Amino acid sequence: MAEKRVMEMALATTGIDSAGRPVRIPLGVEGEDVEPELGGEHMLLNLGPQHPATHGVLRLVVELDGEVVVRCVPHVGYLHSGFEKLGEYRHYNQIIPLTDRTDYLAPMSNNVGLALAVEKLMGLTITPRCTVLRVIACEMSRIISHLVWLGTTAIDIGAFTPFLWTFQEREKIYDLQEAWTGARLTTSLTRVGGLMADIPDGFVEGLRTFCQNFHKTIDEVERALTRNGIWVARTQGIGALSGEEAINWSLSGPMLRASGVDYDVRKDRPYLGYETYDFDVPIGEVGDVYDRYLVRVEELRQSNRILEQALDRLPDGPINVDDHRVILPPKHAAMSDMESMIHHFKQVMEGVKPPVGEAYLPIESPKGELAYYFVSDGTAKPVRWRIRPPAFINLAALPRMAEGHLLSDLIAINASVDIVMGEVDR
Repeated sequence: MAEKRVMEMALATTGIDSAGRPVRIPLGVEGEDVEPELGGEHMLLNLGPQHPATHGVLRLVVELDGEVVVRCVPHVGYLHSGFEKLGEYRHYNQIIPLTDRTDYLAPMSNNVGLALAVEKLMGLTITPRCTVLRVIACEMSRIISHLVWLGTTAIDIGAFTPFLWTFQEREKIYDLQEAWTGARLTTSLTRVGGLMADIPDGFVEGLRTFCQNFHKTIDEVERALTRNGIWVARTQGIGALSGEEAINWSLSGPMLRASGVDYDVRKDRPYLGYETYDFDVPIGEVGDVYDRYLVRVEELRQSNRILEQALDRLPDGPINVDDHRVILPPKHAAMSDMESMIHHFKQVMEGVKPPVGEAYLPIESPKGELAYYFVSDGTAKPVRWRIRPPAFINLAALPRMAEGHLLSDLIAINASVDIVMGEVDR
């Protein structure tokens, strides 16, 4: 259903270029006379690292022939924080705040990914209520991230009003996120074996109201953009990647699916019971900026579907595993029971200790396949913590997508990648 919807949105015919890649042929352009090329020197332009259109401290060194991009070299590292090295000196639960600060537009999703990786290392099975609440957290994060992408990309291309609509909806999610965790941005939601807190009173009703009304905003955005002549001209045929190229560049998430590759970790390597939810994976055809827009818009609708199903099946019960060697005992128990006090002391002072081994676990974050890799020597701190950052890997294809396009198109292409520099630099 979602794939058909994306295909029907295409407003230009498709053809095949000399390399065998699908391309869009804009209507009314074929056969027009082209002015002979004018000679001139190439110019080097520094775009960023302080520029709103680079979405963070990203520096693009661009070689221009007039306004045509001949070469584009991304320079990263301006926001390097050393998260992976810091993790080697932190208890496993102490690493969770670091994940808030990688993709800071989807902190709860990052928290869930780390907890799942450590739980895999320890062989833990979380409770049914915790499982569904983590699904809710992940899909709320996807909606927040895609809304930010949609609003800011619209501004980059010249449309301001959708930014106001999308950020208004984002605020509603942030209110719910703050009620749950006490924070809007750095949530630190999960714990190894469970969650830092259960959802508060009124949360289910508030989220259900959001889900019932959210589709109206998406419809409004699509009425403003999807068949808008300026939006179509600025996005169709721009920065196209074929499915084969996307795979060769190791792209993931909406970037990969927009190029026609049907891969979603939630479907292909299910976790948190995603295989039991009814949702579609939107797929593009040409892999240009327009397809990436359509895929993300449809993913907003599908995340809304998943949230509604999760609310309907949310069970009662505990949110944490019943093992005080992993989860802190209740405060009243720690103050009145000797064994509970010992567990509390050992956890705070020594931390959770997984067995010797290693674990790699991927999840479908808003930007693509986010994975955490841990190596344990049996102590409370990992020997190695490695992040597979989808934004960093997706950014690597930017030079390939930008070559031959205008400088103004580079802004649209860079926006379509949906980078966040906290994750790129780590």
